Amino acid sequence: MYRLSLIVAVVPPSPPSCSDRRRPRSTAPFKTPSGNIVCGYGGGSIGCGIKTGLKPAPKNTCHDLDYSGKRMSVRTTGTAVIDLCAGDPGPFLLEAKAPVLAYGSKWRGGGITCASRRSGLTCTNRSGHGFFMSRTRSYRF
Repeated sequence: MYRLSLIVAVVPPSPPSCSDRRRPRSTAPFKTPSGNIVCGYGGGSIGCGIKTGLKPAPKNTCHDLDYSGKRMSVRTTGTAVIDLCAGDPGPFLLEAKAPVLAYGSKWRGGGITCASRRSGLTCTNRSGHGFFMSRTRSYRF
């Protein structure tokens, strides 16, 4: 006489693949309600671009590159920089998928905080350095 045995293996579900995981909110791109400023976070820094260009226009930009004089960035520590010669779209590449950071709201990630206001966007790192940008003026601090 034959005996039949049934073996059941319990296999835990595999973790979701990278494409299935939702990106943490702190690393997501964002844009201002006007759509004029778009930002993206990566590699320990936030980079923001302004379509209307930085005012006053920075000196020594590469005039033949489309995105020169339109972007600033700041790392977790250290001073903010103006991206003088920018030929790639940088944060503008993220614009279509970037959610709006409402006026009066803040974005936080990697030791950097950005505050969206009607007057413009301010991004500050944990060292107290950063930048402000708006249609009428932009500066680093």
